[in-house]
Amino acid sequence: MGYFEVFYALSKVQLQSVFGNFVKEIFARVCATILLILIYFQQITNEQFIYAIVTVYGIRMLIMLFYAFSLYKPQFIFKLPANSKEVFSYSFYIILAGSASGILLDIDKFMIPQIQKIAELAYYSVGIYIASVVAIPSRAMQQITNPITAKELNANNLEEVGKLYKKSSITLLISGGLLFLLINLNVNDLYAFIGKPEYAVGGMIVLMISIAELYKLAIGTNGAILINSKFYRMFFYFSLAMAISVIVLNRWLIQLIGIDGAALATLIVVLLFSTFKIIYVQRKLKMQPFTKNTLVVLVLILVLFFAFYFIEIPFHPLVNITFKSLVVTIIYVLVIYKLNLSEEVTRILKTYLEKIKRL
Repeated sequence: MGYFEVFYALSKVQLQSVFGNFVKEIFARVCATILLILIYFQQITNEQFIYAIVTVYGIRMLIMLFYAFSLYKPQFIFKLPANSKEVFSYSFYIILAGSASGILLDIDKFMIPQIQKIAELAYYSVGIYIASVVAIPSRAMQQITNPITAKELNANNLEEVGKLYKKSSITLLISGGLLFLLINLNVNDLYAFIGKPEYAVGGMIVLMISIAELYKLAIGTNGAILINSKFYRMFFYFSLAMAISVIVLNRWLIQLIGIDGAALATLIVVLLFSTFKIIYVQRKLKMQPFTKNTLVVLVLILVLFFAFYFIEIPFHPLVNITFKSLVVTIIYVLVIYKLNLSEEVTRILKTYLEKIKRL
């Protein structure tokens, strides 16, 4: 997997991320699904499944290797570059920052069983998994915005960096806002539909973590700006401070209010340090991600959330999910389109509307 990421990064540097993203997100999952079906029908053994999975990831790496080399054929030079000191310093800080970020993501899953019953971890993990759907737009957009941000910063084109900062913020907030609504307005019906109503205790976990994810979307390319600028060391310091803070808060809040405390700790840390990062970039580079349309989108999300959150429909959970999702999506999309809150989103919606009219 590590070699795959190296070749994937090489393709992203060439601003070609679509194929790599497909291989990373779709190819392996489709292969794993097929293998699981074969296990279910007893066509392969568990041991054969393990070997097959390893083979799939090996093939994935080779596919990415050939694709990356088709975009750019590397030249093998067996000597250190002139700026090797800066390269090693940058790599050192970014690796440490990634390690600290990993602690932020997984430390709660380690700490909950130490303080609460092991069963509580299951409720928490499912809630985290559901809430993480809100972050999907960011994962897709980062493949495009990160290389562009790095390129413009390298050219010292701060005006373009600032424009991308604002565009990414409003676009991600709009797309993530819809996912936030669809998840939180339907989460109880979802638990009922899958036959696990006892997991509904994780409803507040879903809400708090999805708020945290939505706020991370709203700050747009902030992380890419820090990582790819001369202020990259601050990204490490922020990540380290976040990791320490979430450990301290988890220890206190899990004992105080149970698994909801772990989610609350994550929410507090994300809100606090994301705000610090916004302020830092504003002071150093004189740019911030928000516009007046940001406030309009937030008001729209809040209005729809409180308008539908307390409505209980006495039908089958699947019917309830379908009805709420359709109504909320139609209202949300119409308001976004009519008010033209994002040029990029409006352009995409116009394209789909024209296709629908041709039918």
